[in-house]
Amino acid sequence: MFKRLMWLGIGIGIGVVVVRTITKKVSAFSPAGLAGQAHESLSGAAGSVRGFLEDLRDGMEEREDDIRAHFAEGIALDAPDLPWAQGVGHRFARFKQQLESE
Repeated sequence: MFKRLMWLGIGIGIGVVVVRTITKKVSAFSPAGLAGQAHESLSGAAGSVRGFLEDLRDGMEEREDDIRAHFAEGIALDAPDLPWAQGVGHRFARFKQQLESE
C-alpha cells in the first residue's frame, strides 16, 4: 500500500513538472509571448544602436577638439597625400603670425 502511494506521489509530481514545463513552452509561442519576445529584441537592438551613437558622438567630439586645438596652433594634423595641400598648416601659421604682428 505504501509503495502504491509512493509511486502515485512520484507520478503526480512528475506530471505537475511536465505540465508546467509544457505550459511555459506553449505560452512562449502564443501571440502574446511572441510579441513580448519581439519587444525585448527590439528594445535590445535600440539600446545597442543608442550606445553606438553615443560612442560615435563622443569620438566625434574628441576629434573635433583635437582638430580645433591643432588649427589654433597652426599645426597640420596629418601629412596629406594631396600635392596641393602640402604645407597648409605651415602657411596658415605664417599667415597667423603676420596678422598678429600687425
